[in-house]
Amino acid sequence: MAGLLSRTATIIKAKYSKLLNRAENPNETLDYSYEQMLQQLQNVKRGVADVVTAKKRLELQTQKLEQSVVTLESQARQAVGANREDLARQALEKKAAVQQQLQGLDTQVQQLGDQQEKLVAGQQQLEAKIESFRSQKEVIKAQYSAAEAQVRIGEAATGIGSHMADTGLAIQRAKDKTEELQARASAIDELTAAGSLEDFTSSDTQLDRELASISASSQVDSELAKLKAEVGAGGDKKEIAAGEEASPKS
Repeated sequence: MAGLLSRTATIIKAKYSKLLNRAENPNETLDYSYEQMLQQLQNVKRGVADVVTAKKRLELQTQKLEQSVVTLESQARQAVGANREDLARQALEKKAAVQQQLQGLDTQVQQLGDQQEKLVAGQQQLEAKIESFRSQKEVIKAQYSAAEAQVRIGEAATGIGSHMADTGLAIQRAKDKTEELQARASAIDELTAAGSLEDFTSSDTQLDRELASISASSQVDSELAKLKAEVGAGGDKKEIAAGEEASPKS
């Protein structure tokens, strides 16, 4: 019983495979492969657009932070002039934090720029491959149509049975499928070579953060001392000028 079922299944599979081979149209298969490659190209273009959008957002954020640095610098000077060292220190601490953020954003913008260049190069290569495949596809379709017509004419003129026609179509179909797989493999290689977005999340350790905090605090102390010296020097000049004006001329 098991042998009979196995034999029946083999016969059904063979006949089903033959029906599929007859129903398969190489022209439709080639057109479908071309459409799939175009869809892959659209996916690459969307990836490029996403990278450019992300880079623009970071650039806008960078501009805002740069304006914030200027504002905090001005506020620190005003606080020192008003003898509010506590407020000046707060402004300078915020300025140092913003400057650290700017450094990180600059790195991310550069990385996105590099990624954009890679994706654009991959897109251009894929477009060239697709155009080459399109030309080849049309040639193969024309050759297939011509061969098909020739076979039909030969069968009608000579009365050759369907066996030879099936053999010729099988050879042509095997060639078409091989070329289709080669084209799809090339497209996949180009997409792989284009790469993907890198992970830009921070990987700093606790030691890195502590050292950065110490560096920022030292920078704040240095700038605070500089501002106090500048403001103090300006006040001394005013007092000297006022004293010279008050003294009588000899």
